[in-house]
Amino acid sequence: MEAVLGHLRRAIERGDYAVGDKLPSEAELCRRLEVSRPVLREALRALQTMGLTVSRTGKGTFVVSNGPVEDPTFGDYTASDLLEVRRHVEIPVAGYAAERRTPEDLDHLAHLLDRMERETDTTAWVAMDTLFHLAVAQSAQNPVFRRVIEEIRDALARQSAFLNELGGRREQSNREHRAIVEALVDGSERDATEAMAHHLDRVETTLSAIVRPERTDGADTPTEGGGPQA
Repeated sequence: MEAVLGHLRRAIERGDYAVGDKLPSEAELCRRLEVSRPVLREALRALQTMGLTVSRTGKGTFVVSNGPVEDPTFGDYTASDLLEVRRHVEIPVAGYAAERRTPEDLDHLAHLLDRMERETDTTAWVAMDTLFHLAVAQSAQNPVFRRVIEEIRDALARQSAFLNELGGRREQSNREHRAIVEALVDGSERDATEAMAHHLDRVETTLSAIVRPERTDGADTPTEGGGPQA
């Protein structure tokens, strides 16, 4: 999927498809790129998240920007707005959670971590990722914090899926989550806030690497069955 996304993104950015152009049909792109429809659809969703295209029901996918897109949208919120709020909410929340968490909270978080570290399906892992952040908020023993995380839950899930599909974040996120929980177990406000801040820093770094990749020379891949590149 990453190769298909990179191929289509480069084609749009260099003008093979101009703003306003309609991309070939899914069936045609699958044939040209020699990929399955689910793989292609993941790539098309990523293009739309990055603001390069828009899908119009019954009409197809159209190019709306030739990039580079630096602030993708996840549901109702841009990545920058989401991260700004998360820094102001989730970092202090982790500190409160370290001071106020109950044995039941720790058991729940430990169980979630164990499941996440065994999970190989991205969709299932993403669902547990949002549950993890809700559980940390719940551990702060302030219902307002949990309500804030619930408000952005859909955006968090979309962002998590995006980062895992394109940035390979799952194993790194698991390690960062475990560091957060270890700080909660120790009851260390400082360690908990630092662990959450590090987690959000890595989210931002991975996101930046996806939307602002370093340019490299070389052949464009994948190729389209000997025909012109899409």
